[in-house]
Amino acid sequence: MEFVHGQGATAGIQLAHAGRKASTYSGFTGEHGGVADADGGWRPVAPSADPFPRLREDPEALDAAGVADVVTSFGDAAERALAAGFDVLEVHAAHGYLLHEFLSPLSNHREDEYGGSFDNRVRLLLEVVREVRGRVAAGVPVVVRVSATDWVEGGWTDDETVRLAGLLRAEGVDLVDTSTGGNVLADIPVGAGYQVPFARRIRLEAGVPSGAVGLITEPKQAEEIIAEGSADVVLLARELLREPHWALRAAYELGEDASGLWPVQYERAAR
Repeated sequence: MEFVHGQGATAGIQLAHAGRKASTYSGFTGEHGGVADADGGWRPVAPSADPFPRLREDPEALDAAGVADVVTSFGDAAERALAAGFDVLEVHAAHGYLLHEFLSPLSNHREDEYGGSFDNRVRLLLEVVREVRGRVAAGVPVVVRVSATDWVEGGWTDDETVRLAGLLRAEGVDLVDTSTGGNVLADIPVGAGYQVPFARRIRLEAGVPSGAVGLITEPKQAEEIIAEGSADVVLLARELLREPHWALRAAYELGEDASGLWPVQYERAAR
């Protein structure tokens, strides 16, 4: 990912463990579902031995040593990312990946110190963040991506997310990138800016900077989200795939000075 701001751009990378969603086809091949061992797949790990629908049926619950290894591996990944030239680190704890699986009571049925209560279910994420934050310099931004709700009764909730965000702030997290869903099959009310209210709650109630994502496509829409105080930044994904120069168009449409940001070959078109 690339973060664009007034002084240019910095390069960020997501650090993630797919958990029970691992050993699956990429989605770009036309094939779907879990990849069998015979085809190069492997047995995924998870907080509990519960599969995600239509993926691998055999996830293995992590033991204590496996949980500890996850924490260390995130720290190792952080160091490698900085050595490779990345500037911003984002710990991916959303969309049904391993850290989200530990957060949600729908996928975490453990009876040890990593399961059951809220404090136990958030323990692994906090340990990972503490490890990452401790491996990098104080000036390196550490972001955490969360799914603010599972959109299913009995799952992870936005109230828990606000509570978690306060704990992440105390661990030195610089921004909470606020998405939703992905851990279980759910009926999600998708629409323009549908996840923005969750980012707003995190920003105002937990006192930590938040990022808004999800069907934010137009510069004016993005500007209004920032202006009304719903988020500190707007994060784009598919819209930038469709239009790589979206940020430059946004500067033009919103009347901002984009001089020096356009490649020199593009300057005639930017006028």
